[in-house]
Amino acid sequence: MKRAFVFPGQGSQTVGMGKELSDAFTVAKEVFQEVDDALGQNLTKLMTEGPIEELTLTENTQPALMATSVAVARVLEKEGGKKLADMAEFVAGHSLGEYSALTAAGSLQLADTARLLKARGLAMQKAVPVGVGAMAALLGMDIKPVEDLVAEAASTSENDEICVVANDNADGQVVLSGHKGAVERVIELAKEKGVRKAMMLPVSAPFHCPLMQPAADEMKAQLAKVTIAPPAVPLVANVTADQVSDPETIRNLLVEQVTGRVRWRESVLYMGQQEIESLVELGTGKVLSAMVRRINKAMTGSALQGPSDIEAFLNSL
Repeated sequence: MKRAFVFPGQGSQTVGMGKELSDAFTVAKEVFQEVDDALGQNLTKLMTEGPIEELTLTENTQPALMATSVAVARVLEKEGGKKLADMAEFVAGHSLGEYSALTAAGSLQLADTARLLKARGLAMQKAVPVGVGAMAALLGMDIKPVEDLVAEAASTSENDEICVVANDNADGQVVLSGHKGAVERVIELAKEKGVRKAMMLPVSAPFHCPLMQPAADEMKAQLAKVTIAPPAVPLVANVTADQVSDPETIRNLLVEQVTGRVRWRESVLYMGQQEIESLVELGTGKVLSAMVRRINKAMTGSALQGPSDIEAFLNSL
C-alpha cells in the first residue's frame, strides 16, 4: 500500500499530549527533551500538565504539536527498524504541520524547528493588533461559491479591508481570514446564500492572509539562518499542493505559507493522483485523518497518537 504521512496543525493541542509516548519510549522522551533544551523552556511540563490557556498560546502550541508529531515519527523508525522513506511516499502538514513534516523527513533539524516555530508563533501573534483581524469557518459550502462571495464582498466594500480564503480544508469546509469587518460581511452574504453553518473562530490572529506580512518578513529572516536539506521523501506543500524536494524552494514556500492559502483539499487530491491509498496522521488529534474520505473516497485515513496505535500500524506493514 502506498501511503503518505501527514502532520496536524494548530487546534489539535490538548493537555496531556505526548505523555503516553514519553512514558513508553525513550526516543520520544529524547525528542521532548531536545525541544525543551532548544527553547530554554520546560515545554514538556506545560504539555503534560497545562494550563490549557498557556498551552494554547500560539508560541507554545506550534512547537508542542511539532514535538509530538516528530516523536511519533521517531518511534515508528526506532520500533519498526525502518526509515521514514520505507514507510511513506510523501509527507505533508497542515500549516505549522509542514514544519513537523520536514523535520520528520530530515529536511530540518529538530532544535532549529523548535526555535523557528517559537519565532513563528510570536511573529504571527504580533503581526496584527488584537481585535483587528478575525477568522471564520464556512461549513456546507464549497470553495468556488466561497471565492465568489469573497469577490462580491470586496467589490461592494467602501474601504480597503480584506478577506481571503485561508484554508481550503475539504469539500464543504472553508476558512476565511482578514479584517474582522470584512470577514463578517462575507459571513452575512454566506447566510443569505444558505450556507449550512458560518461561525467566527476563537483565534488570536488572522492567519494565512496578507495581514500576516510582518510575520512572513520575520520568518524569511529566521529561515535564512537555518540549514534545509532535501527531505527523505518529497513534501506536498501547502501553498502549491504539489511535491517539492529542493531546499531553497522549500525555504521560499515556508515564507509564502505565512500569508498564503493552505490548499489541503488540493494536496490530498494531488496525493491521490500519485496513487497514494492511505494518509497516516502522526501526532495529536484526528483532524486530518477524519477529513480524508470527504476529499477522496478511495483513500483511507488513520491516526497514530499513542503506543497502541503505533504497534498496530507497525504490525500492519
